[in-house]
Amino acid sequence: MRRPRLSSARDMTRGSIVKQIILFALPLMLGNVFQMLYNTVDSIVVGNFVGKEALAAVGSTTMIVNMLVFFFNGFSVGAGVIIAQHFGARDLQRLHTAVETTMTVTLVFCALFTAIGVAGVRPMLRLMSTPEDVLDDATTYLTIYFWGISGLLIYNIGSGILRAVGDTTRPLIFLALTSLLNIVLDLTFVIGLHAGIAGVAYATILSQFVSAGLILALLTRTHDIYRLSWRDLGINPSVLRRIFAVGLPAGIQSVITAFSNIFVQSYVNFFGSSVMAGWASYNKLDQFIMLPIQSTAMAATTFVSQNIGAGQEARANQGTKITIALSVALTGSIALLLMLFAPSAVRLFSKDEQVIRYGSLFIRSNSLFLMANCVNHTLAGSLRGRCDSRGPMIIMLLCFVAIRQTYLFLVTRFVANTPFWVGFGYPVGWMTCCALESLYFLRQVQKRRLTAAAEA
Repeated sequence: MRRPRLSSARDMTRGSIVKQIILFALPLMLGNVFQMLYNTVDSIVVGNFVGKEALAAVGSTTMIVNMLVFFFNGFSVGAGVIIAQHFGARDLQRLHTAVETTMTVTLVFCALFTAIGVAGVRPMLRLMSTPEDVLDDATTYLTIYFWGISGLLIYNIGSGILRAVGDTTRPLIFLALTSLLNIVLDLTFVIGLHAGIAGVAYATILSQFVSAGLILALLTRTHDIYRLSWRDLGINPSVLRRIFAVGLPAGIQSVITAFSNIFVQSYVNFFGSSVMAGWASYNKLDQFIMLPIQSTAMAATTFVSQNIGAGQEARANQGTKITIALSVALTGSIALLLMLFAPSAVRLFSKDEQVIRYGSLFIRSNSLFLMANCVNHTLAGSLRGRCDSRGPMIIMLLCFVAIRQTYLFLVTRFVANTPFWVGFGYPVGWMTCCALESLYFLRQVQKRRLTAAAEA
C-alpha cells in the first residue's frame, strides 16, 4: 500500500499570508466564474433565443434552487472546516474518517434533495406569486434541474474536500471544461434542436454530471491523504456531530435567508415580467461582483481552520484582516466597472428597453454596497474556521431576514412601492450586518485572548 502524500495539498500554516490567500483564492474565484456560467449562459441563451418570459422564468427559479443548495453548502462548510483542522494538526486518520463520512452523507442528500425538489416545484412557484405567463416555463426548468441536482451536490462536496487541503486548481480545471461543454450543449439544444427552456436545463444537468464524474475519479484514484475509498464509506457519529455543529447553523441561515428572498422575489413579481427580467439580469451580474467576496471568504475559512488546527491564533487573525482588505479592493473595482457599463451588461440578457432600464437601475443603486458584504462574509468564514457558526447565523438571520423583510413591508406601504425601493432592501441588510458582525467578531477575538492569557 502506498503511503499517503501531500503533493497537491497546500499547507497554509506557514509562509507569506498574502501569497497563501491569493494563491488559494484566485483559482477559486476563476472556478466560481465558471460555476456561475452554467446559469448565466442559460439566461443569455433563453433571453436572446426564447424570450423575456423564459428569461424571467429562469431568474425566478434561482431562489428556490438556492434554498436546497445553500443548506447543502452549509454542510460542505462544516465538513471543510473539520477536514482542514485535521489537516493543520496532521491528524491523517481522522482526516480520512471525515472524508468518508462526508461523502456518505452527501449521497443521502442527493436522494433526499431530488425527491423534495421535484415534488415542491409547483407549490414553491405559487408561493412566490409567479405570473401565469412565466409559470409553465419555470416549472419545466426547475423540474429538470432537480432531477439532475445530484451532479451539482457531488461536485460541490468533492471540490470542498480539495479546498480544505488547499487545492483549488484542479476543481478550476474541471469547471472550465464542463462550462465550455454547457455552452456547446445550450446552443445545440436551443438553437439546433429548438428545445426551448427545457434544452438549457438538460444542458446544465448533463454538464454538472460530467463535473461530478471528474471529481469522483480524482478523489478515488489519488494517493494523497484525502483519498476517497468506497469500501470505507460510512458515517462516524462523532465526526458527523462536529460537521453539523459548524455546518448546520450555516445551512439553516442560508436556507432561511433564501426562503426570505422568495418573498423579496414576490415583491419584484408585483411589477410584471419586465421588472422581473431586469431583476433577474441584475442578479446574474450581481453574482459576478460577489465572486471575490465568496472566494476570499472561503480562503479565510480554510486559512483560519488550518491555522487554528495548528494552534496559530495570531496568524489566523492576521489572515482575516488581509482577506477583508483584498476582498474590498477587488469588489469595489468590479462594482464600479459594472455601474459604468450597466446598460451594456444588461443587454447581454435582453434587448428589451424596459428590461435594460430596470436592470441598470438595480445595478447602479445596489452594487457599491456589496463592499459591506466583504466584511460580512469574511468574518463569517473566519468565525466558522474557529468552529463558531452560531454567532454568524444569528446575526445574518436578523439582518438578511428580519430587518430586510421589515424594511420591505414598511417601505412599500408608507414610502413608495417602486422597483428602486424594493431592490434597495438588499443594501439595508448588508450594511446592518456589517456593523453587527464586526462588533461580534472583535468581541470574540478579545474573549479568546483573555482565555489564552488566563490559561498561560
